[in-house]
Amino acid sequence: MKKIFIYGSICLCLLVALLIGASFYMVDYALARRHTKWTENNAWERVENYYPWTMEWMDSIRADGVLQDTFIQTEDGRRLHGYYLPRHPKHDSVSVARTAMLIHGYRNCAIDMMHLGYMYHHSMGYNIFLPDLHAHGQSDGESIQMGWKDRLDALRWCEVAESVFHTPMVVHGISMGAATTMMLSGEENLPLTITHFVEDCGYTCAWDEFKGELSSQFSLPAFPLLHVTSLLCDAMYGWNFTEASALEQVKKCTNPMLFIHGDADDFVPTWMVHPLYEAHRGEKQLWITEGVEHAFSYRYYPEEYTERVRQFLIR
Repeated sequence: MKKIFIYGSICLCLLVALLIGASFYMVDYALARRHTKWTENNAWERVENYYPWTMEWMDSIRADGVLQDTFIQTEDGRRLHGYYLPRHPKHDSVSVARTAMLIHGYRNCAIDMMHLGYMYHHSMGYNIFLPDLHAHGQSDGESIQMGWKDRLDALRWCEVAESVFHTPMVVHGISMGAATTMMLSGEENLPLTITHFVEDCGYTCAWDEFKGELSSQFSLPAFPLLHVTSLLCDAMYGWNFTEASALEQVKKCTNPMLFIHGDADDFVPTWMVHPLYEAHRGEKQLWITEGVEHAFSYRYYPEEYTERVRQFLIR
């Protein structure tokens, strides 16, 4: 009996050690910056490859040197980077000045949003502001925040954009940037200049997203690995997977929001957009794009995407 107890205790200790080790691996795998392969040069190339109609506009921006860098420092000493581009003077006589804050996705950077920069700046005559989120692009940080703490950085960026342009503003995010946009939307102290939100293929919460990836990539159930990993993330970085909830934040949003999602999205599954849309109690629209994988709605439907966004923003 004593031997059984000893062997059982040893097995239990080994299982606990294995679970903790696996949790450290998952936190590192999912959130560590060093695994990011993309650079800003990669991003320019990706936009040119996927959205070739933007190339002339992007070439002119780079040739003229009009894309401006800006940096801010957070209260905890982090240095965050962003780009901004004033609208072209040719639009001054035909449209009211507005600004679009464009928030990029997981392991991407601000330049990855230049296709929507084209839409807003070239096609719609907006100023554009493109931040690099924490641990992305030229911003400081070693761990990805899945939008949760990023919402507070985005709030700060909105204040910076307001001080630069002094115009009404839309916040538009894709993927993790869409989750960041929705998480931002529920904050109480939003600048009054923010009038609309657009989220494109954002997830309900970090827990749901990681649960799906744990199943699809590793064929593992959520329990117990995801529970321990979430606790470990909380201990290491000060947030957990369940509190990082776009769904709960959207419930508090009073600004109009446009929800966009591809019906062939298996990275952020299409089902996620429906509870998000239902949770928003204010003015809203939903557009499910046919045959579209993750984050490619503008690629496959550029004209309709532009017109739907334009019409939504003038409501």
